[in-house]
Amino acid sequence: MAANTGQGRGFVTFLVGLTVACAGLAYFSAGFGKPLFGVGLVIVIASLFGFLKLKPLEGKPAQKASPTTMKLAGAFVAGFGWVLTLFGMHLVPSTGGRIVFALVGIAVSLFGIVYVLPSAFNKNAIWKT
Repeated sequence: MAANTGQGRGFVTFLVGLTVACAGLAYFSAGFGKPLFGVGLVIVIASLFGFLKLKPLEGKPAQKASPTTMKLAGAFVAGFGWVLTLFGMHLVPSTGGRIVFALVGIAVSLFGIVYVLPSAFNKNAIWKT
């Protein structure tokens, strides 16, 4: 999970903060939910600053940066398929139409995940240099 103790400590802190924030969110209407949520968010933010402090210690990456536009396009296509699936259920009242929307949304998401994202990351792959 982590390459060194600093990364491991930051990851555990992040998980603890996320768990505390989720518990606070679950009991938000109770008396102790709001402070618990706030404490969880503070712990998560502290762990994120810890990750930023560790970033310069990692060294030079083995691979050049791949194009950000292609990565964003792949993430957008994958997310759009998910949105298409969710909103298709509200647009069509029949079961058959909902199944069609769900299948089209899954196909669009898979296209983004299986075709667009790998092509973005393989532009500057190590084996191509």
